[in-house]
Amino acid sequence: MAIPLKVRERAQKLQGLLRHHSHQYFTLDAPEISDAAYDSLNRELKALEARYPELRRADSITSRVVGEALPFLKKARHVVPQWSFNDAFSEDEVVAFDERVRKLSGTAPTYDLELKIDGLKIVLTYARGELVAAVTRGDGITGEDVTHNVRTIPTLPQRLMRPVDLIAEGEVYLTKSGFTKLNQAREKAGEALFANPRNAAAGSIRQLDPAIAAARPLGVFLYDVAQISEALPETQTEELAYLADLGLPINREHTHAESLADVFAFWKKWNGPARERVDYQLDGIVLKVESRAAQELLGYTGKAPRFAIAYKFPPEQVQTVVQDITLQVGRTGKLTPVAHLAPVSVAGTTVARATLHNEDFITSKDIRVGDTVILQKAGDIIPEVVQVVRELRPAGAKRWTFPTHSPLCGGDGAVERVPGEAAHRCVVSGSFEQQARKLIHFAGKHALDIDGMGRETVKALMEHGLAADFDDLFELTADELRTLEGFEEKKTENLLAGIREARTVLLDRLLIGLGIPHVGDETAFLLATRYHTLGELGRASEDALAGVEGVGPTIGKAVADWFNNKSNRALLARLKKHLQVTRVEAPSAGPLTGQSVVITGTLHTLSREEAEARVRRAGGKVVGSVSKKTAFVVAGEAPGSKHDRARTLGVPVLDEAAFLKKLEA
Repeated sequence: MAIPLKVRERAQKLQGLLRHHSHQYFTLDAPEISDAAYDSLNRELKALEARYPELRRADSITSRVVGEALPFLKKARHVVPQWSFNDAFSEDEVVAFDERVRKLSGTAPTYDLELKIDGLKIVLTYARGELVAAVTRGDGITGEDVTHNVRTIPTLPQRLMRPVDLIAEGEVYLTKSGFTKLNQAREKAGEALFANPRNAAAGSIRQLDPAIAAARPLGVFLYDVAQISEALPETQTEELAYLADLGLPINREHTHAESLADVFAFWKKWNGPARERVDYQLDGIVLKVESRAAQELLGYTGKAPRFAIAYKFPPEQVQTVVQDITLQVGRTGKLTPVAHLAPVSVAGTTVARATLHNEDFITSKDIRVGDTVILQKAGDIIPEVVQVVRELRPAGAKRWTFPTHSPLCGGDGAVERVPGEAAHRCVVSGSFEQQARKLIHFAGKHALDIDGMGRETVKALMEHGLAADFDDLFELTADELRTLEGFEEKKTENLLAGIREARTVLLDRLLIGLGIPHVGDETAFLLATRYHTLGELGRASEDALAGVEGVGPTIGKAVADWFNNKSNRALLARLKKHLQVTRVEAPSAGPLTGQSVVITGTLHTLSREEAEARVRRAGGKVVGSVSKKTAFVVAGEAPGSKHDRARTLGVPVLDEAAFLKKLEA
């Protein structure tokens, strides 16, 4: 498969960027981005390598253990090569892992589930029960000898309960409460703050002075036996009990899982309130095949065990791409820029947009369309951009500036910056209600007929920044809708189903929904039967449009002006990504060809819009008033004065059944 040049360039940039950040994180203990943002970049590179195997290099950062020894610490070569876990971020990925285990092992596995402590991996060596070495993971082959610092951890025994030879693996951590106090003290002293407890734990262990480690609230949990002079336990659960029996600290919050249902229940428990009750940082759970025989059969890849996987908690920071920047309008006429994003999951919800606040926010962070950005969600419906990954910026990306005019505003659409503030607003007030009416009309029965998208729903979407223009309605996610009052699961599913159905739309229905001046049902039908696509209609000249029978110069100019407007063309380009617009065929000869029809009252089996469409597709024309030229009047319940007028003029009046029969003829 040929690899597009843009993909090659992206993969190369990701390799360099990940190498830089892994050095900052694993070697210098000075991370510049969050763990979640790093994971997100790493996953993107893995996905590219999976899709284009030719991109996968022998030295790719995705296929090796990252980290290197600091030059001022003594180096130590591992007796047992070290590894890191592969990650899963969804139930589907856990299911896929389970299927691989079943296929490779030929067994139906059970699992031991452990908490994934966010700390520094440590490898301990005991000789005849005495602690002789503590070494960091490093690059998996060589680590740093930090025995002098690890000995200061009060919960770690210097001597085991029995004089065995042992190599055990575990995690050094700093308590959350201790992390808070440590940063408070550093701030008071004018020192740089630690980014997170893991960073602080690593910084405490990877230095020369053991007094620093001794002064900090460090702990350690052991979770694996790499080598032992006694017989190894037969299961992972027994292995943890064995470590505890030797006097080593283990994390007691582990459990046995007979099924994936048990796995998901354990993950949900610790991704909830239980996570806050423990005084150490967690970033997920770890699944390990219980049977040691199965573990040995499954073995390892180049960097990770095949018998275990880390099931991460939802990240609160991820990376994604800004696809567009548009505006949304509030009730006071204030305009807020919004980034339209490649959909991404953050903090357990899927998002496709992020607030950019104001012009100063965009300028200070230099956010451009096409940029890769780090996104953060901290409780709000719409997350915000934390920073731009400038190393991944595409060539030619232009700075974004606030427009001087917007179709969201009233009058001539003029926009002004509020004096003394960073905010912009519409010069003509009332634009929120105006835009709400536009969206309500677009989603209404005359136009796209989106089931469940009524007046109150539209206004709620606008008030929460989830919709400002027509295309926003097709980017709504279940996670976003569930944040709105009254949107329980069933209502959310129904609205999303209505949106899916509306993605396929007849051209005349779309033209009605766009709100082009003077274009109602009849004119939209005439235009759609003359110009079969939006492209054809948009290229038509004012004179050509005016020459369409039933259109004329006033409407022709209005339509041409609408399609020549830059903002409208941009809106259509966005809509085309979501809609399948079908052509409208003019009837060559129908049962109502050349006839004018009036519809009045309420019909039982057809809506007014459906009845009018049936007339047009049968070759007829729907008119609003009764005259002697009217072929007939269709009268439903409570027909009103049009029915009386028809009787006076002698115009035939048909009930619904007779009307349907006439159409069938």
